[in-house]
Order: sequence, then C-alpha cells, then structure tokens
Amino acid sequence: MTPKELKQRILYQDSNIVVLDKPAGLAVHGGPSTHVHLESVLESLWSEPGRTPRPAHRLDRDTSGCLVLARHDKARARLGRLFGAGQIGKLYWAVVEGIPGAEVGTIRMPLRKENSRAGWRMVSDPAGSPACTNWRRMGESSNRAWLELEPLTGRTHQIRVHCALALGCPVLGDPVYGRPGPLLHLMSRRIQIPYWAERPPIMVTAPVPEHMRVLLADCGYRE
Repeated sequence: MTPKELKQRILYQDSNIVVLDKPAGLAVHGGPSTHVHLESVLESLWSEPGRTPRPAHRLDRDTSGCLVLARHDKARARLGRLFGAGQIGKLYWAVVEGIPGAEVGTIRMPLRKENSRAGWRMVSDPAGSPACTNWRRMGESSNRAWLELEPLTGRTHQIRVHCALALGCPVLGDPVYGRPGPLLHLMSRRIQIPYWAERPPIMVTAPVPEHMRVLLADCGYRE
C-alpha cells in the first residue's frame, strides 16, 4: 500500500487521533516474515519527527475496517486507558457459515492461547481469560448469515472463536477456526471513542469492503 492509497483510507483525524479503514490482508505490525505492514507506510505519510501515528489497539491482519491510531504519546496513553477500561465501543460485521438458531444473544466463553507444532490458536477454557460478545443476526441467505457483533472484552481472535465454537458458525474464510478462503469476511464496522469527557464521543463508521459486498447483499444488506 502506498502513502497515497493510505491517505485515501483516512476516515477521521484530528490533532490526537487518526482512524483508518484498514484493508484485509495488511498486517499492522512487522515481523520476521512480515516485511509489508502498516507501520512502515505510516512513517512515509506522516514524516514530522516524533508525530508519526501509532496503532492504539489490535486488529488482525485479515480483519478490515476501523483502526485507531494515536498521533502522539499522550494520546496513545489516553487511548490505551480507554481501551483497557472497555470504554471504547466496538461494532463488527461478519458473514458466517451456518445460521444461528436465535436472533440475538450474548456469548460468555473464557479463552486462552494454545501453542502446538502447527502454530497457535485461541481455545475455550473455563480457566482462561473472560471473554464476552453480544451478537445479533441481521440477515441470512441459503446457509450463511450476516451478524453484528459487539465484543465487550478484547481477547485475541475473540469474535472468530466465539462465532466458531459458541455459535457453531465460523466466519467465512477463516483459516484457523473454519474453512480457509481468499479473504476473511469480518470487518470492524464502527468505533466510538469518548476521548473527551465533556464532549460527545467520536463516532466513525467504515465502508463495507469490496470482498464482503456480494454476500452481505445476499443476506439483505443495502447501502
């Protein structure tokens, strides 16, 4: 992704915060086998010394949508406290395989990380970290459903595991908890940030990514 392409994906910005529409397939952080990642492009777009925005939370490589960046250390610390206290509202959309039996519900399934020779994954464990997700069925078509999900905690892969294990409806294209596909059908649709106590919260909504449009439309989504 070029700096120009990244700039076109800015959904909101002020002196403290930038919210980007992160594309599916782009890692946020670099690593030994990840040479193309968001942070390297950020430095090209914001070249002011000490003012390069940094991610304020996690978003999986394969998940698209709202990603919050802090423009300076003070903002990053403040956002970290808000995320840690569960005060930032997060809403996700997913297309899942199968149709949940109910229209709405709440999943409470503690999770822990399990390592193996094949790699790591999150698993259900009563002794794991608490994980809670509210969900609502927005539409359906054939053997797929469009879900709106609100994670009340921020565990790694939480929505993906809860859909697959608690609902029995893995996210379409999930290579870890479902069946592999070209792209994961999961997006961070909306984020609500109460950055200033005396002002209304910042509300940002991401557009539906191209790879999810057809199946969401099949499930009843309209622009």
